[in-house]
Amino acid sequence: MTTVIAFIFMFGLLVFIHEFGHLIFAKRAGMLAREFAIGFGPKIFSFTKNETVYTIRLLPVGGYVRVAGEDPEIVELKPGHHIGLEFNDDGKVSKIIVNNKSKHPDARVIEVERADLDHDLVIEGFEIDEEERLRFDVDPKAFFIMDENETQIAPYDRQFASKSIGKRAMQLFAGPMMNFLLAIFIFFLLGLIQGVPTEEAMLGEIQADSPAAEAGFQKGDEVVEIEGNSISTWEEFTKIVQDNPEESLSMKVARDGKISDITVVPQETEFQGQTIGQIGVLHQVEKSFFTSVQYAITKPYEVTKLILTNLGMLVTGQLSIEALSGPVGIYDATDAVVQTGFMNFLMWTAILSINLGIVNLVPLPALDGGRLLFVGIEAVRGKPIDPQKEGIVHFIGFALLMLLMIVVTWNDIQRLFL
Repeated sequence: MTTVIAFIFMFGLLVFIHEFGHLIFAKRAGMLAREFAIGFGPKIFSFTKNETVYTIRLLPVGGYVRVAGEDPEIVELKPGHHIGLEFNDDGKVSKIIVNNKSKHPDARVIEVERADLDHDLVIEGFEIDEEERLRFDVDPKAFFIMDENETQIAPYDRQFASKSIGKRAMQLFAGPMMNFLLAIFIFFLLGLIQGVPTEEAMLGEIQADSPAAEAGFQKGDEVVEIEGNSISTWEEFTKIVQDNPEESLSMKVARDGKISDITVVPQETEFQGQTIGQIGVLHQVEKSFFTSVQYAITKPYEVTKLILTNLGMLVTGQLSIEALSGPVGIYDATDAVVQTGFMNFLMWTAILSINLGIVNLVPLPALDGGRLLFVGIEAVRGKPIDPQKEGIVHFIGFALLMLLMIVVTWNDIQRLFL
């Protein structure tokens, strides 16, 4: 149950932060954000605030912000269409009843001759059995009523395509940007709370009755050599220890300006299905505001480099598709991380946040990176690509991504039973 709660919290936080970035910059640009959704599929919960419907949906495989003009609008008024109109105190159309007009007895029913809800915001037509042509001004925040569901109209100046290239690009980039900022914030907190590990192989706390304690290690010791090989980083030290369970290791240790010889035998331990060696020491850390700031910058940079390297290996075929993990694989990994403590869970969340930001910037259709690519092409050629053609590309891309998700999830499930 702890893992389930942790996974739901982590997934919700990462998706919320990502989509919140898209939402904030859409609203700052004056776009009409129709929906802010966590998950896909049927609605579980929803409420409306400041023009936007906030929803939680059944399938926890992502989220989205639906901005007016990014997809075909629901209603198109055509000549000959019979509609009902309701008006606000200023005499402008506030509601356009598309069907079930009998449920709105106060509505004024007309036959549409012309409607422009993008620029002029007018509806022209005739009342039934009347010949006088009528013209009605439409409120910029009027609603369509279809099947008793309200959908706010979107004048062109509230649509995604009406905004400058810079504003559109920023709205698309804002999601991944927020994931990077979240990771920076988490690493900063980790630095303040538990300290920043030193780069050198400096020993912190020595666990009682551990191989390190029995060998005579002390807090503050710096391991400088193992089996005649010089050691300069904690990673080098831990790798040698982990790779040599139950093997005697001769080490040189710097202590109080002097070099001492210590021999230790790493204890054999099972960790995530592998046999490794451990001697029972923690990495020495430094706690300060400035080291935390530095850690919040350098650690995301290191994680980003690692993810990009692996992504490049995947593209070049050095890594197979079986190396990818979907929600099932991430849940399984989260379970292992949760067992090691809350701080490691926070670090795992930060790493996944960076991963989500990078993956979304990959220039593939349906992803933020793919949509940014189309905006970039528009900037170069001086005019936008046909929206219908772009929509088809994104639809095909989304379908392929869903297919990839199914394959990856199937591989995750198979790994669980191996």
